[in-house]
Amino acid sequence: MALAHDREAWRELIDLDALARWMDRAGLGNGAPIERADTLGGGTQNILLRFDRAGRGYVLRRPPRRPRPESDEVMRREMKVLGALAGSDVPHPGFIAGEGDPAILGTAFYLMDPVEGFNPTVALPALHAGDPAMRRRMGEAMVDAAVALSRIDPDRVGLGGFGKADGWVERQVPRWRAQLDGYAKLDGWTGYAALPDVDAICDWLAANRPATMRNGLIHGDFHLANVMFRPDAPELAAIVDWELATLGDPLLDLGWLTATWRDPAEGDQRVAVTPWDGFPSLAEIVERYLSATGRSAADARWYAVLACFKLGAILEGSHARACAGLTPKPIGDQLHTHAIALFRRALRRIDTPIV
Repeated sequence: MALAHDREAWRELIDLDALARWMDRAGLGNGAPIERADTLGGGTQNILLRFDRAGRGYVLRRPPRRPRPESDEVMRREMKVLGALAGSDVPHPGFIAGEGDPAILGTAFYLMDPVEGFNPTVALPALHAGDPAMRRRMGEAMVDAAVALSRIDPDRVGLGGFGKADGWVERQVPRWRAQLDGYAKLDGWTGYAALPDVDAICDWLAANRPATMRNGLIHGDFHLANVMFRPDAPELAAIVDWELATLGDPLLDLGWLTATWRDPAEGDQRVAVTPWDGFPSLAEIVERYLSATGRSAADARWYAVLACFKLGAILEGSHARACAGLTPKPIGDQLHTHAIALFRRALRRIDTPIV
């Protein structure tokens, strides 16, 4: 839900001469000039600069104009994840090289291979827009990518210390309930009275918590806005925006997908992709994942509820900040409406499981 970045910010923030010297030291370009540099658009606040050098294409990723305190560490974590995924079945941008020291360009940054593809929430090419069967396979490819990610063994790819697995399941509900509680510090927040029954959601999650978890690598924000599809096929070209990646139970990625997928049980709702007909139903994507992984429907249900609760809690923060005058009110109102819909979806998942 981040705002689009300033498309011209890179001209002030990325010193191409310094970048070229750094690339020379890394053996990338052999003194050739950097050519055709231009920023890539999208929904991320991070800056993506596409350029060519010595006949090869690159994409540089760095934090936004006003980095957060943790931005450099986020870049370093993304580098580590993309490097670890090399050679795997998980569609991802190829990692080339990175720099964790902000002394070079002012922030940490890294280079990756350009991805030839499109994001379906922006627009569908004619090939995909004109064929429901193509769109069905697009949905299946999303599930298959989540399955491939769930099979990554963090220890085998050097990510054993990438997150705190011990107590991860137990921390989830208290962590996000505390996030919601913290909004009371912001003047004007409308509070729990304006939200569906959050207590009922938290009580159910606490009472039905899975007895065990399967530790793995999770993307953390897995939905249609964070993938790119091939322009000539319904297959995924890459999962992008790995800034929330960590260790946890990969079922959370499935839960996130169900939290953001179209639900015909809801009335008026924003459809992420147009046209939508042809995409698999909620039940079909869950059944496909469970069939491929052997995970239980009961655990998938719990993560579906958790994902709705967690995402709702995050989005409600923008509304709370808008109430305090720290975020534009139209944005806060929009995300508040979305948060309410997510909490209602969580309550519906409790009453009526997807499968």
